Amino acid sequence: MLDKLPLVVFDVNETLLDLESVTPVFERIFGDGGVMRLWFADLILYSQALTLAGVYVPFTDIGAAVLEMLARTRGVTVSDADKANLTDTFATMPPHPEVPAALDKLRKAGFRLFTLTDNLLEVQTRQLVHGGIVDKFERRFSVDQVGHHKPSPQAYAYVEGQLRAEPSEMLLIASHMWDTIGALGAGWHAALIKRPGNDVLAVGPQPEVVGADLNDVADQLIERYVRSRPTT
Repeated sequence: MLDKLPLVVFDVNETLLDLESVTPVFERIFGDGGVMRLWFADLILYSQALTLAGVYVPFTDIGAAVLEMLARTRGVTVSDADKANLTDTFATMPPHPEVPAALDKLRKAGFRLFTLTDNLLEVQTRQLVHGGIVDKFERRFSVDQVGHHKPSPQAYAYVEGQLRAEPSEMLLIASHMWDTIGALGAGWHAALIKRPGNDVLAVGPQPEVVGADLNDVADQLIERYVRSRPTT
């Protein structure tokens, strides 16, 4: 057990914000909303591939390039207006319904909250301001500040350095196992939210906490780190 509460770092896209809100853009462009999930999976895939290759490209630029790539494979023409529409919609995704109250619950319990996202800092800020939750976080971090997309160890180490914390003092909350695997590999603790379409991967390091939504995860973290602490 930690002598003090871990510093809680949140992924943003899908973990806090509703990725499904972007689906109508893909329904309009491709006539198939299911392409959204392929686009997002490829966005993550190529952000990681570029990082492994030693090349850094901002997340927004990768997203636009993946959109064009998918359009070409389907014989669809993507306009600049389409790209702008996707960028704008992605930057204004609403929070999942339980998120604001669950964040408040964690803060009231004494946890310090932060974010770490693949988005540019200005995109992340716009997302959280639009969602009305920007003031829930003490500081916000972007992989753009270090030039390595998650789950690169450098991304997590950057946050440790900024907060002057040891890996064992950090805890990531995410809805993607690739992110929790990266955090656990960096020596952090991790919790997984099983958003629709996301679940536990039965190989590799496992998150210590798994919940159906952020409220569930918050309750488990409070039980694990707050209520179980010895009183003095």
